[in-house]
Amino acid sequence: MSRLRISTPNQAQLTVERLYKDLERHIVASPPGLCPVDLQLSFLRVCHAQTCGKCVPCRVGLLQLSKMLEDVLENRATLATLDLMLRTASSIADSADCAIGYEAAVMVLAGLKGFREDYVYHIEHGKCSYGITQPVPCVALCPAGVDVPGYIALVGEKRYADAVTLIRKDNPFPTACALICEHPCEARCRRNMIDSSVNIRGMKRMAVDNARANTVPVPEKAPSTGKKVAIIGGGPGGLSAAYYLELMGHHAVVYEEKEKLGGMLRYGIPNYRFPRVRLDEDIEAILSTGVEVHTEKKVGKKEDDISLDKLRKRYDAVYIAIGAHVDKKMGIEGEDSEGVISAVEMLRSIGENNPPDFTGKRVIIVGGGNVAMDCTRSAIRLGAAQVGIAYRRRQEDMTALPEEVEGAIAEGAELYSLNAPIKIEADAEGKVTAVWIEPQIIGPIDAWGRARPVRADRELERIPCDIVVVAVGQGIESHHFQESGVPVKRGVIDALSESGFHEIAGVFAGGDCVTGPATVIRAIAAGKVAAANIDEYLGYHHIISCDVEIPQVNYEDKEPCGRINLREREAGKRKNDFDEIECTMTEQEAAQEAGRCLRCDHYGYGNLKGGRAAIW
Repeated sequence: MSRLRISTPNQAQLTVERLYKDLERHIVASPPGLCPVDLQLSFLRVCHAQTCGKCVPCRVGLLQLSKMLEDVLENRATLATLDLMLRTASSIADSADCAIGYEAAVMVLAGLKGFREDYVYHIEHGKCSYGITQPVPCVALCPAGVDVPGYIALVGEKRYADAVTLIRKDNPFPTACALICEHPCEARCRRNMIDSSVNIRGMKRMAVDNARANTVPVPEKAPSTGKKVAIIGGGPGGLSAAYYLELMGHHAVVYEEKEKLGGMLRYGIPNYRFPRVRLDEDIEAILSTGVEVHTEKKVGKKEDDISLDKLRKRYDAVYIAIGAHVDKKMGIEGEDSEGVISAVEMLRSIGENNPPDFTGKRVIIVGGGNVAMDCTRSAIRLGAAQVGIAYRRRQEDMTALPEEVEGAIAEGAELYSLNAPIKIEADAEGKVTAVWIEPQIIGPIDAWGRARPVRADRELERIPCDIVVVAVGQGIESHHFQESGVPVKRGVIDALSESGFHEIAGVFAGGDCVTGPATVIRAIAAGKVAAANIDEYLGYHHIISCDVEIPQVNYEDKEPCGRINLREREAGKRKNDFDEIECTMTEQEAAQEAGRCLRCDHYGYGNLKGGRAAIW
C-alpha cells in the first residue's frame, strides 16, 4: 500500500502567498486620484496572468483587451477602439469557461460604462483627465486636507503646540478630530505596504492632550473688509466657516437654535467618547477670533424665528450649515408605541444633561452605525439590565467602526445580526413589550460590494424588551429653506460642489444639510470650502498660511514595526460611568509611532512644502 502524506505548502507556494499579500498591500495603500484607465489595465494584466490558458476567451481575449487598453493610454486608439473593446469584453463575458475571464471582462465593461469620458479624453487629448493635486495618500484622503506627515513629525519632536497650529490651518477642531474622527486618512496610509497604518488619530490626540487647543494662539487676522456673513448653524461646519471667515477679515455671525454651540458634537456624541470640556476647548479658540454668536435663534417663519430673507438683506452672504437632527422612522407596525425613542432624542437628552432612566430595563437598539453604537453603550451606562442590537446584516457589514462594535460587545451588549425588525409588540396600554425580528440569510453581492441579506426560511423570533431605540438615520428640516427659494432635492439642500446655488446669489450651503448625515471631518471640510468660496464671492482671495517649520526627514531605515493602539479603561469599570474611556499615548509610544511614518511628503512625491507648511 502506498503511503499518504499530509499536504503542506512548499517554499514556492509560501512565496506566492507572500506575493499575493504584497500585491494586496500595494492596492490598499494606493493613493486616490489614480487614472482609472491605467488602473483597469493593471488589474486586467493581473487577471490575464492568473488564467490557466486552456480556453480561448481568457488566453487570447484578455490579451487583446490589454493591447487595446495600451493603445488608449499610448494615444494610438480611436473612438472605434472603444466599440471593439465593448464587443470583445461582451464576448469574453459570454463564453469564458471560468470566473477569471468572466470577472475580468465584466470589469472592463463596467469601466467603459462608468468612466467612458476618461477613455474619450485619453483618445482625444493624449493624456489622463485626472489631475493628482495632492499625491500624499493620507492628506488626499483627509476631507480637510490636513498636513498629516507634518504634524506627526512635530509630535515626534514633542513640538505639540506647533502641531496644533499646523492642524488648525486646515481644521479648527483639532481636539474633536483627535478624539472622535473616523480617520479616513489611515485607510491608504502607505505604511500598509510594510505592516499596518500609522495611528494618525492617536498622534493628533497626543498633540492636543499636551497642548490644549484653547492655550495655542490662533493666527493673526487679516485687516477688516467691512463685510458681514450670517451662518445658520453652530455645529462643526458652521463654526469652521466662521473661523476662517474671521481670519480673512470678514465678520461672521452665527445663529444657533440650541442653547449651546457644538451641534452634534455636543448633542449627539456621548461624554465617554468626547467630554464636553474638550469640545469647549476648540470652541473657545474659534470664538477668540471675534465670531459673534446668537444662541436659541431658529431660522424659520414663526413669530420668534428669523427668516432667511431677512438674513439675506442684512448680510453680504449667508451660509446654511444646519445639521441632521430629525430622526427617521423604520416604517413598521408598533413604531408609535410608548417606549420607542429615536437615537437623536436619546443622545440629545444625554447632551442636555437630562438622560433617560433605563435602570433595570431591557433595551433593543435598531441599527448598525456609529450612532447605534453610541446609543448601545450609553444605554449600558444608564443602568439597563440587558442591551441588544438588532441588525439586518452581518457584523462585518456594520457601518460602525469595528472598535466601536467590539467595545459595545465587550461592555455586555448582545448582537442580533442577520435579524431584521419587522414589528414592535405593545401591551393593552400601548407600552413596548417585545420586538419581532425576521431572520435573514446573507445573499447576493450588491453594486457596492456588500452582501445583501434576504429573508431566511425560518420562523419569526420574539425578543422581549421595554425600550426600543431607533438608530436608522437622520434627516434635516428643509421646509423653510425650500419656501425661501433654496433648492431641495430628496430631503437635502441641493447645493453645488462649490457650496453655492445658481438660483440664489450670496447664499451657500454645506455639510449634513447637503450630503445627509456624514462625519465630523466632512462637515469641517465643507465649512472650510464654503469660507473660501464666500471670500471669492465677496471679491477677495485671502490665503490662510502657516509658518510652522516642518522637521527634516529622518534618514534611518524604516524597519517593520507594530502599530501602537490607544489603550482603553477596563470594560468592567468603564461601563458604569460616562467618564472618558480612551487613554493617550506615552512619549515613548508617540516617538515610536512618529518613526513609523514614511514621510510620503518627501519620499516618492517630491518636496511639496519646501521646508514650510503648505497653504490653501
